Amino acid sequence: MNLDTYKTISEPSTEILFKERKSKFFGYAFPILSEEEVKPILEELRRQHPTANHLCYAWQLGVEDVKYRANDDGEPNNSAGMPIYGQIQSFSITNVLIVVARVFGGTKLGVGGLIAAYRTAAQMALESAHIMERTLQQQFLLSFDYPDMDKVMRTIKQNQLEIISQEMEMDCKIVISVRKNDADRTENTFSSMHPVKVKRLDI
Repeated sequence: MNLDTYKTISEPSTEILFKERKSKFFGYAFPILSEEEVKPILEELRRQHPTANHLCYAWQLGVEDVKYRANDDGEPNNSAGMPIYGQIQSFSITNVLIVVARVFGGTKLGVGGLIAAYRTAAQMALESAHIMERTLQQQFLLSFDYPDMDKVMRTIKQNQLEIISQEMEMDCKIVISVRKNDADRTENTFSSMHPVKVKRLDI
């Protein structure tokens, strides 16, 4: 059986501060559901940290089809974004953005020092976040005639399925949501209830 659960964070973390040889590293973790959310968050953090020399980040989206990005924002190649992304992988979370703003303290840290500092700030941000487990869902559209309503509703209740929306006219339509691992079984249950029509929906 494929795992149909994943971990993410429930809300933005509190700001953490990691200091290394007078450089300050401010770390943040944000829950995100799309790439479009990243830019406004970065712009807001630049306003909060006008003296920051670098705003490095990494994000990951998706569970079955994973996308990610790591950005060094002017730091030496792979010394910031990838160490931050490494912590996303280490905590096994997704749908998350980690940002670390660095205010230079006058002493160069070297590539090894930068990797360690960005990794630590990202780790601290995730440790201060509330990590939760979520379940992958599959939605179905059930279409049926009004006389079949009792039969459909009884099956939904017996299987404790979540109703997302419903239209009860002469032609009835109900959208239900089930755990990914239960999707095939649920589809078979309703497909066998002639003349109910079942259609998988892309969420």
